[in-house]
Amino acid sequence: QVQVVESGGGLVQPGGSLRLSCAASGFTSDYYAIAWFRQAPGKERDVVSCISMADGSTYYVGVAKGRFTISRGNAKNTVYLRMNSLKPEDTAVYYCATGKVEYGSSCHGAHFGFWGQGTQVTVSS
Repeated sequence: QVQVVESGGGLVQPGGSLRLSCAASGFTSDYYAIAWFRQAPGKERDVVSCISMADGSTYYVGVAKGRFTISRGNAKNTVYLRMNSLKPEDTAVYYCATGKVEYGSSCHGAHFGFWGQGTQVTVSS
């Protein structure tokens, strides 16, 4: 059974940094991807970044490029999202999601069917 466990949210001042962690377990092959989504109050849940465990490729949404970095941890099924230069508009509940890569080998072929419980990130002075 696939399980997703997130950690690392909190309160940070504008311009500060946070690192979110996600551990996804239960896959029997490497053809899966792990992504971070976020949902601000009154808005839809949107993807922020993704990494494919199949080929190591990464994806970032426009607002995350240059500020956020997704990477694998030493543990095979662990992924980190390092967020720098945080802005108040980054405030949201951040969700880790995982799923099989169903075509190709990148995140674009993944179906995210397993979700964590979410972790709150608040950027405020």
